[in-house]
Amino acid sequence: MARDIVRSTGRAVAGPALGRFIAPAVLGPALRGWVVGGLVIEAEQRRLFPWLAVAFGAGILVFFTATDGMPALWAPLAAAAACAATLPFLGGRPVALAIALGLAAALLGFSASALRVSRVAAPVLTRTMIAPLEGLIESLEEREEGARLVVRVASLGTMSAAERPVRVRVSFKKAPPLRPGDFIAATARLLPPPEAARPGGYDFARDAYFRGIGAVGSLLRKIAVKPPPEPVPWSLRLAAAVDDARNALTRRITDANRGQAGAVAAALVTGKRGLIAPATNDTLRAAGIYHVVSISVLHMVLAAGVVFWLVRAGLALVPFLALAWPIKKIAAALAMVGVTAYCVFSGWDIAAERSLVMTLIMLGAILVDRPALSMRNLALAALIALAHEPEGLLGPSFQMSFGAVAGLIACARLIDGRLFRRDGAGRIGRLIALGLTTVVGTLGTTLVAQVATAPFATYHFQTVQPFGLIGNALTLPLVSLAVMPAAVLGIVAYPFALDQPVWWLMGLAVRGMLTISEWIEGLGRANVVVPAFGTGALGCLAAALLLATLPVSRLRWLALPPALLGLGLATAPARFEIYVDRQGSGAAVRRIDGSLVALGKPSNFVLEQWLKADGDGRTGAQATGGATCDRIGCVLRLADGRAVALLKDRRGFAQDCANAAVLITPLSAPPGCAAALVIDRAYLAAHGAVAIRLQPDGFTVSRTREPGRTLPWRPAQARVPAKPADQPVPESPLPGEIKPKYVPFQGMAPPNPRTEPAPDDPAADGPDAEMPAETLQ
Repeated sequence: MARDIVRSTGRAVAGPALGRFIAPAVLGPALRGWVVGGLVIEAEQRRLFPWLAVAFGAGILVFFTATDGMPALWAPLAAAAACAATLPFLGGRPVALAIALGLAAALLGFSASALRVSRVAAPVLTRTMIAPLEGLIESLEEREEGARLVVRVASLGTMSAAERPVRVRVSFKKAPPLRPGDFIAATARLLPPPEAARPGGYDFARDAYFRGIGAVGSLLRKIAVKPPPEPVPWSLRLAAAVDDARNALTRRITDANRGQAGAVAAALVTGKRGLIAPATNDTLRAAGIYHVVSISVLHMVLAAGVVFWLVRAGLALVPFLALAWPIKKIAAALAMVGVTAYCVFSGWDIAAERSLVMTLIMLGAILVDRPALSMRNLALAALIALAHEPEGLLGPSFQMSFGAVAGLIACARLIDGRLFRRDGAGRIGRLIALGLTTVVGTLGTTLVAQVATAPFATYHFQTVQPFGLIGNALTLPLVSLAVMPAAVLGIVAYPFALDQPVWWLMGLAVRGMLTISEWIEGLGRANVVVPAFGTGALGCLAAALLLATLPVSRLRWLALPPALLGLGLATAPARFEIYVDRQGSGAAVRRIDGSLVALGKPSNFVLEQWLKADGDGRTGAQATGGATCDRIGCVLRLADGRAVALLKDRRGFAQDCANAAVLITPLSAPPGCAAALVIDRAYLAAHGAVAIRLQPDGFTVSRTREPGRTLPWRPAQARVPAKPADQPVPESPLPGEIKPKYVPFQGMAPPNPRTEPAPDDPAADGPDAEMPAETLQ
């Protein structure tokens, strides 16, 4: 019924009623006719249904960006039901019918978000702690040094079940051999999942919340394996057994291929990326092919395609079966089974699950004699994926996967090679057409996918790979024709212990892929860092992508204005002059030469995130120097002469409050501090990490936390007892100590980065040392 309503709505909307609805005073007759004519074509081609997925996503965006606190689930559901109830009475009013459908879809997206938050609700740690930890290892990922575990917590210090996290993610460097399913007891250093390092940055705390992870940290001292105090549920035993099997296969693949070729080959099969060295990750990123080692749509489609082709080709060899059985549908059904098994074995993470949904729907279309690759199927896949995991809409995986596929569907007629096919062509003509089709198809597919995903990749990662087209064009045929078929054959041979030769051959293909990537990396400027742009530019570019891909008519030209506006906003972002981490222990300040320099001890991860957001490709170690520092703090002047002070010792308050325009400290500033902007412990607890822009008469501060806004993954921080800095600041040295020579403001000249002392090492481990490597991917 819903499909019929949408279909009838589309045809009705495109009729004269819509022409009367569009304001004649605003749109002239020619423009109005152009729009209505385009909508007629859209309705005839049944391309209005995908906009329901867009409306569903809009409801999700409203939930995650505008709500304050947890809304009642019944409210959006009741409103959606009310909109749906009006549909049978709006048959003669097509515009009202379309509005009611869109509003109902948006309300359902809002409801799905509220339901998802309530389903995953669990305690989140609010303070750093060291305590005894006991729990079951749910998953284990081996790394170059040690491993990273996800532990289901049975006990944590003296915390009750109502306040301790359900899961924690911890790492260790040296420990006895551990396996998923082991029940362990150890001492753990845990801290709350880190929030964004800057306003608009990646929020690991949100992702951890939806994965059920309430704390991160590391295991200390001895790790003991002991019997669980109570029977383990079968679901946990099964999940642990699957993860253990993944680890065993990872080791088998790496044994057959030593070095990074084995690590990459294992990641392609099992999804375990912990053994890939950072240098290899950088090489793959420089070539624009890092998506190859992250289980995604590409892997699902290739795995399904290999199974589909093998089954169909095998059945076609038997004439009776080929004539009597629907071998295409049988192949599609077995491909659905095979790709589901591959998703389970590769970890069933969020990105892989969304890719599986998309692949299953396209294979299911074959079973019901529908086109496999269509915009309606893509919209249906998006609806199912978002209904299950609404938070995915905010991440790069969903945005890039669906954006790329939408672009490929929209441009399919241009890149499928039909322009080169000629009826009655001879053998040579057919070979030439095949070669041109292959080349144009490979280059065109890569180009379309890169253009469609560029806004999201640039927004989330602040990097552009100029040679990505070359990298994908050279490596994807190798992946499609050698790597993935070998992966499927290796998995089939694995239970028979006949898989080692297959993994060795797969390793040869992976080595070729790495060799190509290293060559591209050596070209120079293969990885360009660009300044971060805001959500306004991203919204315009996303709207342009939707308008360019969903319509089939001339309405696609409507994508041009938002695309131009988005490009204008993205190419001229407003940069920040000061970044401050959420503890107040480190900052980055723009010095007179225009570059950022570190103050204090921000973690290397955080500092590099600030540099990338500024369009600066330097490492954290290269962003030191240029500030005047001693053991009490650091001082640096901005381009306009105003001074920024980062204070670590309370004895500097009297001078810094009187002379600094911006005072940053992890302590509590004394009452009456005269600095124009004071960012102390209380301020950071309320606002999180901040970024500051200069104004002629003051400062504009952007925050990662909005004061007063309650989010499930950002619980109120635990109150910490006051430090000595909360006491009055002494004007003379304390008994038994020497007053330091802290006089940076007296006769201070503009800093010279070649002569002034460097601050303390900013690469020291901080809370963000536990941040996941995938946040940079």
